[in-house]
Amino acid sequence: MDTAILPSTFLLTLLLSVGLFFFIRASTKDRTEIVQLVSEQDEVALMSQLKEYFRSRSYRVAAVDREQNQVTFEGFVRPSWFLAIFLTLLAATGIVCLSLVVYLLFPRLSTVVLAMVMLSPLSGLFYWKKSGRLEKVSLKVETTQSEQTSSSRITVVAHRDELSELQRTLQLKPGK
Repeated sequence: MDTAILPSTFLLTLLLSVGLFFFIRASTKDRTEIVQLVSEQDEVALMSQLKEYFRSRSYRVAAVDREQNQVTFEGFVRPSWFLAIFLTLLAATGIVCLSLVVYLLFPRLSTVVLAMVMLSPLSGLFYWKKSGRLEKVSLKVETTQSEQTSSSRITVVAHRDELSELQRTLQLKPGK
């Protein structure tokens, strides 16, 4: 067997393991964005609809700033069982692959490295502990007048998944 194959395979597997580590770490990253959305409804009807939407998603009103016409909602975001299990399986697969390559290079260390597979549930636990958190959504509603119609512009600060769901559910258009 070529002597350059095993070390290069080990290096590539190690690089993939580093990528896996950062993928697991990124699963808990905060993905808050600021978006402007437009609705054809007037401000009062839109605020009522927004309150109902967030109430149905288990958010509660945390603060109201009447001067700036801004409302802050809070809600606890629960972690996903599917993602916790998926990350655990991904970590186990990555560790098994790394241990197979280590076994080829250093046969005496195979049991030690293979025993590291028992650490793979820590990746799911890491995700579970870090992703369950109190999420805040901030809304600022402004009325815009044009010659023919009155519409509302909403500036929303929230997690990107919440923003897409809000836009889809209330049929809001992206602002300009």
